[in-house]
Amino acid sequence: MQITVAYTGICGTDLKIAHGAMDNRITSPWPIGHEMSGIIAEVGAGVEGWTEGDRVTVMPLDWCGQCPACEAGYSHVCHNLNFVGIDSPGSLQEKWNVRAGLLVRIPSELDLRAAALVEPVAVAVHDVRRARLASKSQVVVLGGGPIGILIALVSRHHDAQVIISEVNPFRAQFATGLGFHVINPRSEDLKTAVDEWTAGKGADFAFEVSGSSEGVAALTEVLAVRGRGVIVAIHPDPQPFNLFQMFWKELEIVGTRVYERTDFEEAIRLLTIGVIPAKALITDVMPLSEASAAIERLSSGEDIMKLLVSSGE
Repeated sequence: MQITVAYTGICGTDLKIAHGAMDNRITSPWPIGHEMSGIIAEVGAGVEGWTEGDRVTVMPLDWCGQCPACEAGYSHVCHNLNFVGIDSPGSLQEKWNVRAGLLVRIPSELDLRAAALVEPVAVAVHDVRRARLASKSQVVVLGGGPIGILIALVSRHHDAQVIISEVNPFRAQFATGLGFHVINPRSEDLKTAVDEWTAGKGADFAFEVSGSSEGVAALTEVLAVRGRGVIVAIHPDPQPFNLFQMFWKELEIVGTRVYERTDFEEAIRLLTIGVIPAKALITDVMPLSEASAAIERLSSGEDIMKLLVSSGE
């Protein structure tokens, strides 16, 4: 299948690739990019169910189907996973050839700019689903970047109360504008604030999205007895972890990685009905010819939530 790419979102993983932190997985100088939307330009031979002009996004996981994870039904964490856009060519190009099985249909009522957010929203949907979030829960999100904001939005949609811990002033202000209470743990003691908020109980759920050692340390501190913590951020290096708190409060810690097909479908639904404020989240759109400049802007720490690259502007 050949797709005319409309928009590609740049994420933290793309920045790591651009800065050489993932050279062990990039074996050829191919385009990166995996948060995207586009239109089918050409249907492959023998492919059924798709026509030229269909609006699509891509679930960029190509698994082997034969490893123990795939055989157990967890193909999204396949032992031999090809993450398209990292381990193979991605969407930062005008035309992109992908396997038909990776396509996910975009409804006509969902704008293609908003549809470029389906992949990161699916991450948040998967994270919340892995947490087994209960209604009326009190949730702490450690980190108010794009994924942290999306987790907070999805959690609130599930009728949870949410506090976000964030040190960056722009991100804190953005989260506040969406109606979330934000705590800066460098100016206010986070555990004390959570204890006051929960009448001493602690949070029912906490998501570590900051990628920092401080976030890992805070995770066990803010949780209630039998609370559940979810590790969302990628920590490439080992981090100190408070096992005493695990024992003392009988905590559960859950790992979460990427998403499944149902998460993509739910992400599309949430974007379509407006639970996810795509227009507010998209800070800017830049042309494909300026993709390198887009990466530089994000790397500089500029006040940006989501930046899209347009292949057609």
